[in-house]
Amino acid sequence: MTNHDSPPITQASQHWRSLWSLDPTVTFLNHGSFGACPIAILEKQQVLRSKLEAEPLQFFGVELEDLLDTARQALANFVGAEVASLAFVPNATTGVNTVLRSLCLPISGFTPLQAGDELLTTNHEYNASRNALNFVAQCVGATVVVAEVPFPIDSSEQAISAILDKVSAKTRLVLLDHITSQTSLVFPLKPLINELNQRNIDVLVDGAHAPGMIPLNLAELGVAYYTGNCHKWLCSPKGAAFLYVREDKQFMIRPLVISHGANSPRPDRSRFHLEFDWTGTTDPTPYSLHS
Repeated sequence: MTNHDSPPITQASQHWRSLWSLDPTVTFLNHGSFGACPIAILEKQQVLRSKLEAEPLQFFGVELEDLLDTARQALANFVGAEVASLAFVPNATTGVNTVLRSLCLPISGFTPLQAGDELLTTNHEYNASRNALNFVAQCVGATVVVAEVPFPIDSSEQAISAILDKVSAKTRLVLLDHITSQTSLVFPLKPLINELNQRNIDVLVDGAHAPGMIPLNLAELGVAYYTGNCHKWLCSPKGAAFLYVREDKQFMIRPLVISHGANSPRPDRSRFHLEFDWTGTTDPTPYSLHS
């Protein structure tokens, strides 16, 4: 929105404004959609980009792997996850698509999604993720089941019961927002995941808004799949997000782009990291930054 009647600019507010490159004539309220990155972070990213362009072979072939490992360790500490379970993706929508499409693949030791299966979500699900769920369901002949979670809502028990009441013997996966985009509800994930795990039903969480907004401990959560953005409340550059895949599920999950990691003979890195860390030439600097 255009700021026609700005409040007086104090010394403190001027300081905070100076940290961002946001247009001072606009009151920027929608940080949740695309975020805004501080100038200092953009400057650090430009240093990495300059190194990349000065010697691309050195950067991609020698330096990048260590940068990714360092950034992944910092991220793992922040979201309460094992380093082995984290991969970088450009955004949470990619993370959701990655898991859903992988579950359709004929992988040894796993029965892929098929006709008659049910994929459960809620009426609060983010449109892009719901579209991905619909697409996969149409591809395999599965059914999307929608739990109607009331809004306004009086208690977390209402959400829990609304979702669990829609679970059936045919439910293969539950897709949930952590913090809903449309209504800003924080779903009670822990009790839901505990109950669904007991029923051998995996949960995919679209946590696009959660990192930096609420505390995360993905290992304690016990979730099979979780994806979150870093460009929103962590204020990273655009193109920084992560996909968490519990170690016992990693054999089933493949990146959307298959590249060199698929047949890499390296024994020193997991197939999960070999595949996700290199999906072709791109700008990896948004998620190579670390403190």
